[in-house]
Amino acid sequence: MTTPAIEPTAPERGVFANRTLNMRNVPAVGYDMDYTLIHYRVEEWEGAAFATARNLLAARRWPVADLAFDPDRFTLGLVFDLQLGNIVKATRFGYVVKAQHGTRILDFDEQREVYRETVIELSDPRFVFMNTLFELSRAELYSQLVEIHDREPLDGVPSYADLYWKVDDALSETHLTGTLKAGIMADPDRFVDRDPGIVATLLDQRAAGKQLLLITNSDWSYTRQMMSYCLDGFCPGGNTWRDLFDIVIVSANKPGFFSKTDPIYRVVDETETLLQPHYDKLEPGHVYFGGNARLVEESLGLVAPPLYVGDHLFGDVHVTKDVLRWRTALIARELEDEISDAMAFAPRHRELEELMDQKVDLEYRQAVLRLERRRQGGRPSSELNEVTGEVFQLDERIAPLARASSELGNRIWGPLMRAGNDKSLFARQVERYADVYTSRVSNLRHQTPYGYLRAARGSLPHDRAWEPTAAD
Repeated sequence: MTTPAIEPTAPERGVFANRTLNMRNVPAVGYDMDYTLIHYRVEEWEGAAFATARNLLAARRWPVADLAFDPDRFTLGLVFDLQLGNIVKATRFGYVVKAQHGTRILDFDEQREVYRETVIELSDPRFVFMNTLFELSRAELYSQLVEIHDREPLDGVPSYADLYWKVDDALSETHLTGTLKAGIMADPDRFVDRDPGIVATLLDQRAAGKQLLLITNSDWSYTRQMMSYCLDGFCPGGNTWRDLFDIVIVSANKPGFFSKTDPIYRVVDETETLLQPHYDKLEPGHVYFGGNARLVEESLGLVAPPLYVGDHLFGDVHVTKDVLRWRTALIARELEDEISDAMAFAPRHRELEELMDQKVDLEYRQAVLRLERRRQGGRPSSELNEVTGEVFQLDERIAPLARASSELGNRIWGPLMRAGNDKSLFARQVERYADVYTSRVSNLRHQTPYGYLRAARGSLPHDRAWEPTAAD
């Protein structure tokens, strides 16, 4: 089966480099599975996780019957404040720009009062970062339960932090019992958005001599069935997804896989009920359970670092880069809609920038006139009054454009990578730990396995002092 080519010029399907990556020098590429090679329909997967966890809490007699899941209410990169029961968005410097308590967005004055002396530090256990789409169901449960808890404290819940961990326990149980995944395997069409370009991407990488790895936290039974459903129909010549990968590792226990030296086992049968301890190098064609990244490096005889591709900003990208110095690629599907929204908004964005440039000039004139009035003993200035009126009129034109710009990507929290005019805390983490980022694995095909992905030149505030403008 041939795979239709996707136009490489589509901006929303681009691969964006924070650090230059020469794909020709990458000897091996490792892939995560969930939300990386397999993209789930968020409203279905996270909705099912939400419903299952809600049922578990209901069995504990919590008043959760009326809780409902909205897939658009939250986005990646937000932060749980376990001390105050809030969910917040922060700039790259950790300053809060928007906060929600329960289901209510705090107004500007309230937010400023609460967070004027607080900087979001992800190393502080008070704060928990939303690294992956799996967090959407958690945010929905937690925010609605905070509201319930505020009305009438839940039994055995002394703090917002304790409430968070009880939600975490319910969601963990949801995933561990297998009920959720059994439902997905029974009806994959409902839950999975198959990408026909992935097989072609992997085949190109294999043809270029790269060793391919699958390293997933999912168990073998689920991995086998879901990978078969997603990829086998696009494999040529009667091959299957197993023919695409040199090594398959399941139940990898990331991020510990990248930072620890856990033992590894070979999966002997198809049900994963029989595991055999493995002490030698990993062999192509086998499926392994557990293990660690050092063993992968030794088995493949890697001289140059491999590339690891995953959706979890901490478990797949942060630890991999921080501990091993592997090359890293982050998959963030939200980029497609966000870039498309930004492209549609582009004419209005240019109008907004022009108005802001006018405002900067007017505010400078206003400041000079105010100083001049002060120097003259506070004498009335008709020119100052005129300029102040012009600033007010300009603000009225700017306000609706600025509001629309702040709602791109997500109507409540705005763009994934921005927090107002600044970069978001999520963008800072991506910038620091992901060599490249893109919306889906198949986008790598357009760069080819020999591509040279160059990082864009970073901008600094003083660049505008000398860079030529369009008028020049």
